[in-house]
This record gives sequence, C-alpha cells and structure tokens, in this order.
Amino acid sequence: MKILLQSSILSKGSCLKIAIVEDDINMRKSLEISMSDYEEFSIKTFKNAKDALKHLDDSFDLVITDINMPGMDGIEFIKELGGRFDVIIMTGNATLTRAIESIHLGVKDFLLKPFDIDTLIDAIKRESIVKKVQSSKKGKQKENQSGFLGQSKALSNVLNIANKAAKTDASVLLLGQSGVGKEVFAKYIHNNSPRAKKPFVAINMAAIPENLIESELFGFEKGAFTDALQAKPGQFELANGGTLFLDEIGEMPYHIQAKLLRAIQEKEIQRLGSSQTIKIDIRIISATNANLNEKIKNGEFREDLYYRLNTIPLHIPPLKERKDEILDIANHMIKEYCQKYDFKEKTLSLKAQEELLSYDWPGNIRELISVIERAVILSETDSIEAKELYLENRR
Repeated sequence: MKILLQSSILSKGSCLKIAIVEDDINMRKSLEISMSDYEEFSIKTFKNAKDALKHLDDSFDLVITDINMPGMDGIEFIKELGGRFDVIIMTGNATLTRAIESIHLGVKDFLLKPFDIDTLIDAIKRESIVKKVQSSKKGKQKENQSGFLGQSKALSNVLNIANKAAKTDASVLLLGQSGVGKEVFAKYIHNNSPRAKKPFVAINMAAIPENLIESELFGFEKGAFTDALQAKPGQFELANGGTLFLDEIGEMPYHIQAKLLRAIQEKEIQRLGSSQTIKIDIRIISATNANLNEKIKNGEFREDLYYRLNTIPLHIPPLKERKDEILDIANHMIKEYCQKYDFKEKTLSLKAQEELLSYDWPGNIRELISVIERAVILSETDSIEAKELYLENRR
C-alpha cells in the first residue's frame, strides 16, 4: 500500500473513533500507522469481523472493513452491524455484484486496493462524517431514532400507530406508493422497539433473482449447489434477535411463500442442503406498493401468509397529502448536498418554494430528493430559482 502523509484536512477539536477490520496484518498495520498521524482519529484495529463484533459499541463512529475475510466476509459483517455505523469498504478484488450489494446496505464508500491514505481521508471528508461527530450526541441519537426530516398531521397520525406497534412483536405490513419512505418507517419501528439494539436487516424481493431468493433468505450449506463453496447464513439468521424487513413482499415467488409462512409460524428455518433446523427469534416487517388482495384473487399471493404479515397494517400517505413536510425535507437535503459537493450554502427562493408546494409529487419523497439534488448542482447562484427545479417538464 502506498502511504502519503499530509497535513490534517479535518477540523481540530473533534475525534472520530474508527474501527479498521482487516485480516491482512501488513495492510492493517499500514493503515493504523498512517492514520495515527491525524489527531482527529482514534483508531482501533481488528483482525476479523467476529472479533470486531465483540468489541464494537456506540462509541465508534465509522467502520472501515475489507470484504474478503475468513470466517465472516465483509458483506455479512455489514449486515450484522444492522446500520448502526457508517461503513467504508476496501477490497483488492471487487466485483460489480458486490459493489452494488454493499451500496444497497448503505455503505458510504467503496475503495479499491491499492489506495493511498489521501484517498481514504477524502472519502471520510466527502461523506461529512466529521460533521456528524461535531454535532451533539443527543441530536445525533434523536435523528437516528426518527429518520424523518419534516412534520405533518398526516405523518403524526401514522407515527401514532407505529409507536403502538413498536412496543410489540406483532408483524407490520407497510402499505403505500413507491417512494413514500417505507424503509424509514420500518427502521423507526425497529429503533423504538425492545429489539432496537439487535440487527435490522432489510432485503428487497424485487432486487433478487428468483432463483437466489431462497438461499438469500434461508442460507445454504457447503455443496448445496454448484457454486456453494462454503456455507453461508441467510437473512433470517443474520437478523436473529432483531428485525427482518421484507420490502416489495408482493414480488416474492409463490413457491417461496410457503417456506416463509412456515418460518414465521414455527420460528425455525432450514438452510439449503441441510437436514438440521435452526431456531430463530425475529420480528417481521414487510412492505409493498402492490394490491395484495388482487394478487390473492389471481393466485399470486397466499392468503394465509397475508394474514400472518398483516397483523398491523400501516398505510403511509403520499407526499401530496403531507405538504407540511415538503419544505423541511427540501431544506435539509439542500444542506446535505451542499456539504457533499463542497458548495456554498444555498437556499430556496420564494418562487421555488411555491413551485415545490404546488407540485403533486407522483414519485413522492424519492422524487423530491432527486429534484433537490439536481437543483443544488445546476443552480447558478446561492438562491435556487423555480426554473432550476425543472418541475414544468415533469408536469
């Protein structure tokens, strides 16, 4: 690894506690030595993921991990962390599939070996991790628990039900249009439940090839199929003790639904290629924008599974019914993108605010965030004008 030392680029007076997980001793020591030159960093290294899991606590702010490690690889390790930490991945032999998988898990950056220390420092700076540390711990914890960037009467009504559901282990089915923030609600329920300190594992049924869903959910033993070179736990095992979020549940193949139903009823699963059952203790939260009643009528979704998942239905209203949140979300994202791209602070003009409030947002919060990012990048001045939102084209 090429080590280039430079004067500190991070602000003084803050200390970022970083865990480095790397099985290669030379790489591990090189990172430890080179990063020790930065007073802003408090470094702790671990030789494997299992060792790290034993010692990681809320005092850590960032995890830097390799992907290919014995025992538990980096992807499984990140899933086990359950989104509790910001993560940067480093690897010497990355594949596109793994890169995409890591991004879906919320990884902040993906660095290819060999890299110099400047590249790593830039990655940390780029994601504004230091700014998070400088904010008060109380404020950080509050934001992590809620995840909501605005307030409205419609949102408060849904959160009232979510808070009641969170105190129990009942299955929750999140219903609503695409882009309304179903995963944010799922995390909110988990973070306010007795399982909050346990893993939160999310899996999108629509994003996994049909022939891989079973092995992804339930895991497999070595030799279970041609490419099964080593045993791998499934999402149920990784979520044990915590919450498993099944997004786009309406896209789950019919033949897998029976196995999911059994896992929920019997509280046990069986890896592919194994005759042994594994006891599990998890809470299921699922989500869909599909009409499951219609799918049941068409023979595409099991009615018995539907009732198991739908103990507490939570209807999330679209953004057009949550108008009071629009400007709060927009202003928050403007600040984030200005920091991310190292721009001067920008604000919305009055005309731009009116434009945002008069638009119907068929793509909901996801569309709003996309519009704001583009406006921050393309705006000519520090004031974002209505024309720079390009909403007329969308109308």
